[in-house]
Amino acid sequence: MAKLPIPFPILISIIPVIAAVIFFQLESFDPVPYPEHELTRKEPLFVPKLNSQLLRGSEKIGEGQLTAPEDIAYDPKTGEIYTGCLDGWVSRVRLNGSASEAVVEKWVNTGGRPLGIAHGVNGEVIVADANKGLLNISRDGVIELLTDEAEGLKFKLTDAVDVGPDGILYFTDASYKHTFEMNVLDLVEGRPNGRFLSYDPSTKETQVLVKDLYFANGVAVSPDQTFVIFCETAMRRCKRYYIQGPRKGSVDIFVENLPGLADNIRYDGEGQYWIGLTTEQHMFELYKRYPSIRKIIGMMEKYTGRPHTEKNGGVIAVDLDGKPTAHYHDPDISLVSSGVKIGDHLYCGSLVRSYIVRLNLSQYPATPAK
Repeated sequence: MAKLPIPFPILISIIPVIAAVIFFQLESFDPVPYPEHELTRKEPLFVPKLNSQLLRGSEKIGEGQLTAPEDIAYDPKTGEIYTGCLDGWVSRVRLNGSASEAVVEKWVNTGGRPLGIAHGVNGEVIVADANKGLLNISRDGVIELLTDEAEGLKFKLTDAVDVGPDGILYFTDASYKHTFEMNVLDLVEGRPNGRFLSYDPSTKETQVLVKDLYFANGVAVSPDQTFVIFCETAMRRCKRYYIQGPRKGSVDIFVENLPGLADNIRYDGEGQYWIGLTTEQHMFELYKRYPSIRKIIGMMEKYTGRPHTEKNGGVIAVDLDGKPTAHYHDPDISLVSSGVKIGDHLYCGSLVRSYIVRLNLSQYPATPAK
């Protein structure tokens, strides 16, 4: 019995499906399963105070003059905010009362993508530049490359930095495999490509302190200088590395099961750390369980652009022991990269907005959770 030919309309509809399957199989991007113990569901983190309308009553600092101001570093000596932007500029922002009176000065252009910023012990500014490495910028604006590799591996995404005892710099390389422009690939790949490192200016030695991290991110030295906290974005947690005392060299969990993906962490000098949350956790937690879905997302990121599902970003505050105190978020804000309390205000950096969000915490406080 002769086989009937496949009708032309059906054939035309099948060909794209076959092509897509072949393309999927041949694609070199190959996500792996996250470790099973990392996928264990935990009880939701209880936060005693909430403000779920972060944007209500907020102001825009430097609107139109700051292209994706990722991190925020406050200099109490001058009252200025320093931030690094997508166009390569490290800008200084003078706060003169209302948001409209703030003055933005484009200070130094690194020629890369400045992310984390910290003030050095001698008035210099330390910058973690995603593309260049760890930089020192003198008070006169002279840029010096401090380090851009460790253990034979170049940094691909130098991310955050803080200054510890004796001027030691603690910083992260979020990924030694994927660049800032393709950072989503690192999150969906499922491999621990991140590192937490130190740099000693006196010896010029770069040391890997912790490796195999899932997108190593924000860094904050504790006020008593006994440990350094660093964020692990893909795992929604912050770890603690001890630099002094009987536990020196060891690592433990500072806070975990955060209500979003942790980016930068800042200490406010008043007993609280503020952690920027780029997006709520729900969709990403689902993706983590399915490498095939993550492969599709990665392929879209590489070739066509992916749909942006990030939402409900914000900032969570925790005390010196890592216990949550307040959560500020909003369904209409995403990709919040940093937050810090300065005086009565919360300042939030962003990976996409053209300004810093400022909220008066006295007028718009977090209230007890119901």
